Amino acid sequence: MNIVITGSTGFVGTNLTKYFSTNHLLYQTISRQQLLHNNITIGSNAIVHLAGKAHDLKNISDPSEYYYVNTEVTKRIFNDFLESNCSKFIFVSSVKAAADSIDGILNEDIHPSPATHYGKSKLMAEDYILSQHLPVGKSVYILRPCMIHGPGNKGNLNLLYKFIRSGIPYPLASYNNNRSFLSVGNLCYVIKELITTEIPSGIYNVSDNEPVSTNEVITLMCHAMGIKPKFWFVPKKIINTLTSIGDALRLPLNKDKVKKLTENYVVSNNKLLAVLTSPLPIDTREGLYLTASSFDKINNGTT
Repeated sequence: MNIVITGSTGFVGTNLTKYFSTNHLLYQTISRQQLLHNNITIGSNAIVHLAGKAHDLKNISDPSEYYYVNTEVTKRIFNDFLESNCSKFIFVSSVKAAADSIDGILNEDIHPSPATHYGKSKLMAEDYILSQHLPVGKSVYILRPCMIHGPGNKGNLNLLYKFIRSGIPYPLASYNNNRSFLSVGNLCYVIKELITTEIPSGIYNVSDNEPVSTNEVITLMCHAMGIKPKFWFVPKKIINTLTSIGDALRLPLNKDKVKKLTENYVVSNNKLLAVLTSPLPIDTREGLYLTASSFDKINNGTT
């Protein structure tokens, strides 16, 4: 079996190519130049489309970039797939294509209402894929992962790690939230299962099995660093006042950042678990601990 992978140099792609090599799955990677100008389905049995414009945490990207990379390029690749003999297409989208904030638990039945250009561009690609006639013998999977983490990750968890490592107590401990995370190892396992077994086409949320609170994530990180967690239980009324000042003065502590750290975002993976041949290999807390340990090794110069 020959598998084509786009976006192989990114965080997920780097981990996926290692995972495929370990599991003796043949694959070929596609460069950015090939992605933009060539038909990428020739001789392939499956396409894993990872390439995309990631969510800009600093909010300075040109919105048109999201729609070109995440929507238009995906549409072209999917058209190539439809015209080829390739049998499986896996599009790695995002839970942000469904909702940026949720009440309760996010499942696949939600009516999508993304709020950012990133989420909207991913949803437009999803809608195009679902609107096309799928020939007999082909399968299509739209994966909506939540926050992905693992060794080498440079996202929000790494920023939280750096804050903890500074020795300053975490000031938002009075918020008791629940968030879903996804170990990149579990995502790699899911992609392998979709390729090597017969699973119905459709949209699948991808997350680890259990949500955890930000306070627990900090405790796990501190355990990985061998230090005692430090918390400040600052009353929420005071935090609200400080974030209002932060918004007015454009300070680092503002309402948006506090919301991202303290809001609930729980994702159901029940639909996915029902079709997999075996459970996810990495436990939620084990995965977070491994990620934190990798940050600590990098910062201590042991890798």
